[in-house]
Amino acid sequence: MKSYVAKPGSVESKWYVVDADGQTLGRMASQVAAILRGKNKPVYTPNVDCGDHVIVINADKVVLTGKKLDQKIYRRHSGYVSGMKETPYRRLLATKPELVVYEAVRGMLPHNSLGRTMIKKLRVYKGAEHNHAAQKPEAIELVK
Repeated sequence: MKSYVAKPGSVESKWYVVDADGQTLGRMASQVAAILRGKNKPVYTPNVDCGDHVIVINADKVVLTGKKLDQKIYRRHSGYVSGMKETPYRRLLATKPELVVYEAVRGMLPHNSLGRTMIKKLRVYKGAEHNHAAQKPEAIELVK
């Protein structure tokens, strides 16, 4: 008996909507990353982009447990000498909640060209409105 290996052209992707209201950031991000990778499908192949499109709404209502709002820091570097910028998650969640969810999911995807194509299937919105109604996304309930 031979194993099934998915081909890049034969995989069809669906659209899902995830409501982040009251969800813990890390738990939600790991489940969204699994959907983006395609691990929820029986045709999952590690070297092929088998994943689905995911729309995350209410990103500003995501929850961090413990003291992470004050202790966790988002860091970026401009590439120049002493170009390190640091922002605590409390301020980042108040100003750019989409970036908080985006970076959490991106960190759980493969760090190669396949991961860069998978992250393009993620859309994150601050409020409850999104402009992807034409794709007929299905609402999916994540485990808390």
